[in-house]
Amino acid sequence: MEFVKEFATFLHEKGIIKFGDFELASGKKSPYYVDLRLVPGYPIEFRKMVKRLESEISQDIGLDNFESIVSVPTGGLVIASALAIETVKPLIYVRSKPKDYGTSKSVEGRIHDDMKAVMIDDVATTGGSVVNAIKSLKEVNIQVKDAYVIVDRMEGAGKAMEGLGVKMHSVLNVLQIAEALVEQNLIDETVLEKVKNQTNK
Repeated sequence: MEFVKEFATFLHEKGIIKFGDFELASGKKSPYYVDLRLVPGYPIEFRKMVKRLESEISQDIGLDNFESIVSVPTGGLVIASALAIETVKPLIYVRSKPKDYGTSKSVEGRIHDDMKAVMIDDVATTGGSVVNAIKSLKEVNIQVKDAYVIVDRMEGAGKAMEGLGVKMHSVLNVLQIAEALVEQNLIDETVLEKVKNQTNK
């Protein structure tokens, strides 16, 4: 739990997680906004986050049980790149739409049939972009059984991925972050209640 407390405090202090009234890309309203694209601006914390992700993958599924790391641009790809360097694993990524010149591929990188890959993303909300990426990977016969995100917003991504036979893991979820911040009097109970309502918990 020490990591959760420390990381939650860091996210709050640096304004990476903000509480208020926000509109998400989907048009949905939210009482908080988390922008993990800011984390690489803090190399020490960024490396701690990547090492934590690596150790969770190692414990859960074992680093020998998959060949490649796959992600979607842009937020997740920065994390996946750092993880690929740490684990010495090949990196591939899925474009949201195939480029309309050159090879017109939607999956970039060195791939082969029946390749086993682990999906990495930064934040999961409904899981839409990752679900689409997993479908693109299936089309080129790449197997994804596990997906890892840094922060789960607990708004349906896990269920969406389950429907494709993929298990979603998260380093931490938004409730853990909010609870850790309440514990240290950095936010109050009313904010925590709003977060709970958002996740329907």
